Amino acid sequence: MRRTPIVLALLGALAVTGCSSSGGQSAQSAPAAGSAAAPAGASASFAVITHGGAGDSFWDVVKNGAEAAGKQYGVKVTYQGDGDPAKQSQLIDQAVSEKVDGIVVSMANPDALKEAIGKAVAAKIPVVTINSGADSSKAFGAITHVGQSEDVAGRGAGEQLKAAGVTKLLCVIHEAGNVGLDQRCKGAEQTLGGTVERLQVDVSNLADVTSKVTAKLQSDKQVNGVLALNPAVAIAARDAIKDSGSQAKLATFDLSGDVVSAIKDGEILFAVDQQQYLQGYLPITFLNLYKNNLNTVGGGLPVNTGPGFVTKDNAEQVAKLAEAGTR
Repeated sequence: MRRTPIVLALLGALAVTGCSSSGGQSAQSAPAAGSAAAPAGASASFAVITHGGAGDSFWDVVKNGAEAAGKQYGVKVTYQGDGDPAKQSQLIDQAVSEKVDGIVVSMANPDALKEAIGKAVAAKIPVVTINSGADSSKAFGAITHVGQSEDVAGRGAGEQLKAAGVTKLLCVIHEAGNVGLDQRCKGAEQTLGGTVERLQVDVSNLADVTSKVTAKLQSDKQVNGVLALNPAVAIAARDAIKDSGSQAKLATFDLSGDVVSAIKDGEILFAVDQQQYLQGYLPITFLNLYKNNLNTVGGGLPVNTGPGFVTKDNAEQVAKLAEAGTR
């Protein structure tokens, strides 16, 4: 079988993440979360602009993936994250004014970013969207979207929770206006076969998250399942289940070291894994291929990085990779 440039690029990705005796890192390991990939004499410059702030365990892994790709291809990668869509738009405008060779952007609030992304496309800067906003990606002019179908992932979570005996589920939404989070809850509702209630919390105040989930579990004894949509919220929900004396079963979206440990200990049933390292690594790969060979990927459809599921069966293996900053 002939190996196309895309196949070769993806084989290179596997070489970075899979050839190691230290939990997924190779000699060309992912940079630390605070480092910048700016090799001397870089052949291209790519801006990664997400809605995840610094120090977030999920987005740190995305950043690691993008910077590892930049290091491999000898291109400059700058990463900036801000949960405020207005500030995110400003960062996109700044990247356009700097005439970067490509932009990677997550769209938790697509409508708020439409104008800024439109300016990038009008300036003939290729855009790859990641993580959120897949439904708007093509319409906004992006060359592809990299992430998971939140609806499909939500349905998968609902199926597993139903199999575990959950009949009334609390779906904890931690970011107001994030379309992907609502899609996760809707997907779970479609397959659970029971009742799904939403609880709005603020991810920046985890003590309050624990308090609100505790209060809900104490006031409604019929709630026998909790679905967190963020790893930090999952740990807060775990504490709430303990504090309330509830027997509710807990599942979450996305990984952190604490979540993996909780899965190993039987405190969390599973985590829906969208492999966020790929959401950083693959867009830089795709933009580099587009710049050098006009390759496009996906044929108008998203490139899915998930969903996968981390359970007690594979948590030990994933834990080692999470320690390396690639999961």
